Amino acid sequence: MRPVHTALAVLVAAVWGFNFVVIQIGLGHFPPLLLSALRFLAAALPAVFFVGRPKVAWKWVLGVGAALGIAKFGLLFTGMAAGMPAGLSSLVLQVQAVFTAVFAAAVLRERPGRVRLAGMGVALAGIAVAAADSGASGPVLGFTLVVAAAACWGVSNVLTRRAAPPDALNFMVWVCTVPVLPLFALSLLLEGPERDLAALRGLDWSGAAVIGYVAWVSTVFGFGAWGYLLRRYPASSVAPFSLLVPVFGMSSAALVLGEQVSGLRWLAALLLVGGVALTSLTPARGAAAAGGRTGSGVSAGSPAAGAAASPAP
Repeated sequence: MRPVHTALAVLVAAVWGFNFVVIQIGLGHFPPLLLSALRFLAAALPAVFFVGRPKVAWKWVLGVGAALGIAKFGLLFTGMAAGMPAGLSSLVLQVQAVFTAVFAAAVLRERPGRVRLAGMGVALAGIAVAAADSGASGPVLGFTLVVAAAACWGVSNVLTRRAAPPDALNFMVWVCTVPVLPLFALSLLLEGPERDLAALRGLDWSGAAVIGYVAWVSTVFGFGAWGYLLRRYPASSVAPFSLLVPVFGMSSAALVLGEQVSGLRWLAALLLVGGVALTSLTPARGAAAAGGRTGSGVSAGSPAAGAAASPAP
């Protein structure tokens, strides 16, 4: 990759890592489901009027919108609101690579080789260490919800790989339209209209800045830049930069929010990032891996395609 494009990939990883800090700040302004709904509303409008029609079948837009937008982000934001620290959330969420590999083996007939299986084992060991750290310093419910969010992310990755969208930004903008109304409805049902109205009436510049960052900087800019890189380089060259997301997430949470990073958490980070690298970047085998090619230059079933397709928080 050219140096300017390497710098762009690192910038996107930094934007996505810092996004966890912004989400944590946003949860001080809004209930979690309402914040998620506002994020997707702002990301979809007015961008949806400028990106053209979806370039994949509607079933993929709806499927990814439900798995990624409603389930994954609903669970992630709720888990963080339940007390899961921002830095630890950025780390634990990366276990999505293991879920992606498991679901791909079941649905896409990918056969994980020995290296990928070893990587999954290392990543799961990292989750166990992170769970021990969370059990000593945070709520079990929040940790469980973030792991569930990672599982939903794995489902959306498999759906995205099946869809093989030729334009990542176009696809993501249309995906953002799907969860808006369901998340608003869930917020009214579970968080209550009084709480939602109080949050909206109390909207100030810091709350608006949170929505602007998570919608336009993290989502629109992040996926636009990531899609640009995928159009120029193979996903196997771009995907490794997503491993920097928890590094930026943990360090920015420590600097901005004052989160303490224990020795256990550093060990969990080492195991998770190493395991995810082995799981995500090892070539897949089987029918899906031998299938068609995506616009990013790798097979639609490859783990690199999955890691590069949807790495954002």
